[in-house]
Amino acid sequence: MSLRLVPDELWELTEPLIPVFAPRPQGGGTAPVDARAVFTAIVYVLTSGCAWRDLPPSFGVPFQTAHRRFGQWTEAGLWRRLHHALLDELGSEGLIDWSRAIVDGACVRAKKGGSMTGPSPVDRGKPGSKIHALSDCAGLPLALAISAANTHDSYALKPLMMAIPAIRSRRGPRRRKPAKLHADKAYDQPDLRRWVRDRGIKVRIARKGIESKDKLGKHRWVIERTMAWLTGYHRLTLRYERKAEHFLAFLTLGATLTCYKKLHKHTT
Repeated sequence: MSLRLVPDELWELTEPLIPVFAPRPQGGGTAPVDARAVFTAIVYVLTSGCAWRDLPPSFGVPFQTAHRRFGQWTEAGLWRRLHHALLDELGSEGLIDWSRAIVDGACVRAKKGGSMTGPSPVDRGKPGSKIHALSDCAGLPLALAISAANTHDSYALKPLMMAIPAIRSRRGPRRRKPAKLHADKAYDQPDLRRWVRDRGIKVRIARKGIESKDKLGKHRWVIERTMAWLTGYHRLTLRYERKAEHFLAFLTLGATLTCYKKLHKHTT
């Protein structure tokens, strides 16, 4: 199971980014747990959706250790850097389609509340969060964010665009800007249109009362599929984390694994 969850190729990209182990003062001379085993346990929690305490002993990692290391690695920015590393690998192979980017958001229920939650407009006002994603033309997640469920989608557009990292290209300089941006009517605001155009990006945002959703649908389905890929990781179907940064960490790891699957499919 461990090799299926974390293949050697994925671990080769991950290992150099793992923060150096720093034992707790009260831990004495305890030897560190194998980092790959911890990483594999975290991937298992993401994919299975199980509680930390239900982590199978076969991983050889106490669930307290896995949970603690997850928090430490989150604080150290591991997941964002690993996602960037996978995007660099895809970019160097010419597997990122910059012809257009697509943006959208989706609500998930927050079982335990916590930061960045709010009454969900699609779940009878129950506490929830919203996942925001921006993908390339093929649906590869380039940037991610979370907010309270009652946050309007349009507020996430600028942060998502600015969060696209400078990604390696097969030829030429790194790139972080698509040629065109597609979005639905929730993003139809004059200031957003100007902001995107000022960055040299063509705007294809559906206009309220003018364009039908069917015309945009031929591109919108791509980001909807991306959302389906992400929520296919069971830990993202419902939000269990009280800390917003931990939920975003799982979301970023899900995006990383999605990118790895694309890279693996290309190289095999």
